[in-house]
Amino acid sequence: MKTTQNTPRIYVACLAAYNNGYLHGTWIDANQDEEAIRTEIQEMLARSPIPNVEEWAIHDYEGFYGLRLSESEDMARVAEMAAMIEEHGEAWAKYAEYQGIEYATKEGFEDAYEGEWDSEESFAENLASEMMEIPEHLEFYIDYEKLARDLFINDYFSVENEGCKVYVFRRI
Repeated sequence: MKTTQNTPRIYVACLAAYNNGYLHGTWIDANQDEEAIRTEIQEMLARSPIPNVEEWAIHDYEGFYGLRLSESEDMARVAEMAAMIEEHGEAWAKYAEYQGIEYATKEGFEDAYEGEWDSEESFAENLASEMMEIPEHLEFYIDYEKLARDLFINDYFSVENEGCKVYVFRRI
């Protein structure tokens, strides 16, 4: 599996080793299925300087675009989050952060996501042009800033991204 610099990864540590003053753990690519992650955790535990260990914890992570993981995060959920980040990048992470990670689903994201835009106003302008044919001589009379404000009160929400643009989502 190809790992890029932005691939979500978790650092899983052996708790028995940690509690006995050893730093023993491994970085694991989170963009794989739950069973593969669990296998790598078991392999790390088997190499522990403390014999017969079972307990582990996530002590660090990267590539999750600010989403927070707990020490005992469910591995199925970690794998699901990593897969969505690999497929949709920062947009999914921002959606999950806005919705609440426990409520963010693949289906919900795919239903709501309207793309990346320069601004809410540029989204409103595009939406208006898709919904109706606006004669060129009337385009200057439409206040897209006010249209955007109205759209984003109830029907849509946006989240700024690292590139100073916005991800737009339909409220469902």
